[in-house]
Amino acid sequence: MRVGVLTGGGDCPGLNAVIRAIVRKGVQEYGYDFIGFRDGWRGPLEGETVPLSIPAVRGILPRGGTILGSSRTNPLTTEHGVRRIKGNLAKYEVDALVTIGGEDTLGVAATLSDEYGIPCVGVPKTIDNDLSATDYTFGFDTAVGIATEAIDRLHTTAESHMRVLVVEVMGRHAGWIALHSGLAGGANVILIPEQRFDIDQVCAWVTSRFRASYAPIVVVAEGAMPAEGKMILKDESHDSFGHVRLSGVGEWLAKEIERRTGKEARTTVLGHVQRGGTPSAFDRWLATRFGLHAIEAVRDGDCGVMVALRGTDIVRVPIADATARLKTVDPTLYAEVGVFFG
Repeated sequence: MRVGVLTGGGDCPGLNAVIRAIVRKGVQEYGYDFIGFRDGWRGPLEGETVPLSIPAVRGILPRGGTILGSSRTNPLTTEHGVRRIKGNLAKYEVDALVTIGGEDTLGVAATLSDEYGIPCVGVPKTIDNDLSATDYTFGFDTAVGIATEAIDRLHTTAESHMRVLVVEVMGRHAGWIALHSGLAGGANVILIPEQRFDIDQVCAWVTSRFRASYAPIVVVAEGAMPAEGKMILKDESHDSFGHVRLSGVGEWLAKEIERRTGKEARTTVLGHVQRGGTPSAFDRWLATRFGLHAIEAVRDGDCGVMVALRGTDIVRVPIADATARLKTVDPTLYAEVGVFFG
């Protein structure tokens, strides 16, 4: 049996750990052959491949990024995309495809599996932790750790100059990184996409913090929006899945706070640093377990499923169910941390 593997969408720490686990277990226990497809769905579209073997995955456990490369290619919007994928899978004699990705990559896998009969097994990957049907996605823990360390460091410089520091973190539709890192880092305001924010209230919290002789830290997810107005965009361009480029709300927020309060404000945009570097111990553990269970699903012929974490168990769920809706921050959970605002 030959199994294909691809990693799609934004990279994140832990991808290599999944690849390593899939290949190690598949070769050692089942005697499978493996082939890697380059750069997400572009690989099956263009027939771009790399060999995968135990020597090829040796030493990659602690490495960030992905040895297979990644992209935001959408084969469903590409001319003859499905036909080209089927042709290349047949050309390379691929019996099943393990797709490691987030909402978009796995959404394609669900369509290919359910509507076109291409056997796919999904592995949930995103630093945003916004995939439903799984308690956690790998990459999230590392991103939160990086953001928390940045917030810790910014506290000292904020108080040295008694200025407002706005920290913009990733989170297009879900504020999990902002919520977790903001709470862990002792932020005084946390703004998330799920709750439109009142700029007057934000300024009131900032002013209250200064009255207590402390410099405030404001953590804002890139997709957060003011109560009046629309999402702050970097530009109007879209990727192949229709997503606009975000980043800009932090700078806008800092300018508004400074204009309304008279207090000096600066912005730090963490951006892709949240995706990079070595994965945390938890992400290595979770990614490895996902890889082991994904290749078991292939062995069982159980395609069209995604492996997911439920408590401490790894279970299988339909990919279509996992991508049908995003997992967003519950309002009651967000309300819990409100006691620390201001």
